[in-house]
Amino acid sequence: MVYEERNVWSGLIVTLIAMTVYVSVVLQQAADGPLDEVVWWPIMAWTIGVSIVAAVVVSVLWGIIAGLGDADGVGKSDQRDRDISRMSDRVGQAFLVIGGLGVLVLCAFEADWFWIANTMFFAFATSAFIGGIASVIAYRRGLV
Repeated sequence: MVYEERNVWSGLIVTLIAMTVYVSVVLQQAADGPLDEVVWWPIMAWTIGVSIVAAVVVSVLWGIIAGLGDADGVGKSDQRDRDISRMSDRVGQAFLVIGGLGVLVLCAFEADWFWIANTMFFAFATSAFIGGIASVIAYRRGLV
């Protein structure tokens, strides 16, 4: 597995865990009450911060372990990696645009900030996750 693919896998793993934890904590805070009464922003801020740190840590540790077996190819990337990265960015951006449009609709209807912020938050997460999936598929099957 090449360096860039390991980073993609790290991001996918961390994103999936972080979003699961976020949803669980928000639902626990709601305690059968309305979701829009949850104080969501500290939970979201902590999720974002911890996710960034966790993705870096997982990537570095995985790179160290991979480097033990193949010290020459640990941090190298090539044109194929750049092409896959561009393709996955385009795929992910499509979902970010959809989320942004959802936010605009929510704003037009003067929805609660909880729904607006969470729509954007999940748009970012979905964009990263779907872009990562597209990347992994491209690494496994190639760009066509």
